[in-house]
Amino acid sequence: MVSRRSPVRRPTMKDIARRAGVSESAVSFALNGRPGVSETTRARVRGVAEQLGWRPSTAARALSGEGAATVGFVLARSPDTLGVDSFFLQLVSGIQEVLAERHLGLLFQVARDVADECGVYRRWWAEHRVDGVLVVDPRADDPRPALLDELGLPAVVIGGAPDDRHPGLSTVWADDAGAMASVVDELTTLGHRRIVHIAGLPDLAHTQRRLRTLRAEAERRGLGEVRSVTTDYSDAEGAAVTRRLLGAATAPTALIYDNDVMAVAGLSVAAELGHRVPENVSVVSWEDSALCRLVEPRLSALSRDSAEFGRTAARELTALLDGGAARTVRLPVPRLTVRGSTAAARDAGPAH
Repeated sequence: MVSRRSPVRRPTMKDIARRAGVSESAVSFALNGRPGVSETTRARVRGVAEQLGWRPSTAARALSGEGAATVGFVLARSPDTLGVDSFFLQLVSGIQEVLAERHLGLLFQVARDVADECGVYRRWWAEHRVDGVLVVDPRADDPRPALLDELGLPAVVIGGAPDDRHPGLSTVWADDAGAMASVVDELTTLGHRRIVHIAGLPDLAHTQRRLRTLRAEAERRGLGEVRSVTTDYSDAEGAAVTRRLLGAATAPTALIYDNDVMAVAGLSVAAELGHRVPENVSVVSWEDSALCRLVEPRLSALSRDSAEFGRTAARELTALLDGGAARTVRLPVPRLTVRGSTAAARDAGPAH
């Protein structure tokens, strides 16, 4: 018969007090940085705690207001679109990498909408569930930054604008306008004049920046057949919009998709309708991923280190938790990687 070992008992403040020869209250004062003990006693208590491998209880820290050792991340999007979104998978991977180094947990929740997300923040704050939050998908007239300021909950806005200013919030942003301008420049250099941007959710701030930049670039270059169509980021909507566009009497010669999943769906629809890529229509994906490199032709795409985006955001949040000042951090402009899905413009139309 195999004997079962008793579970290892976690060291307690009583164990530390006994080893250090002080009272339990003195141990509490020393470990929590409170007055009431001498610096000599504080050093001795902390040394004993380290020797015994003592760590503060997360639940006890929360109840005492000392912190939860957890970071919150709420996503107000349809769950149906999350499993296929390579950007968020890479983003969370980068976030988790930094949090693990600091022994911080990540509390993730999907919300119905922004109002529901705000309710989650209020509940987490009241329950001491998280020490800070990472905010994604900034919106025009976004209520979340003001709420987080009001609650005093440290936060980092991922993908915000450089002019967003809130006392307790940092911003990590990439230049969507510069990235869109680079795509338009590449396509117009190839002779494309009928360009359609198949965008994501219309109320997102970065979607609006991309739409504005596309309009401005079209006006600057005198292009009258350039426009955007918004979607929910899903492959289904990407395919439906592509089918409608390529089925029109005057089809676009270039399509810019706001993510890789829609771009691959669009590529499939183009083949189904007899439009050769890139001979009849060029395709560009905003996000680069393995999907873009596995299809044929391989997709031209805007490349960026999405995991580094997450690592940077997590580092900025831990800096706030350490008492640092809020700041704005700019990441490199996504770089257009040209592959086999873009070529010089020809008259659009299905192959015969």
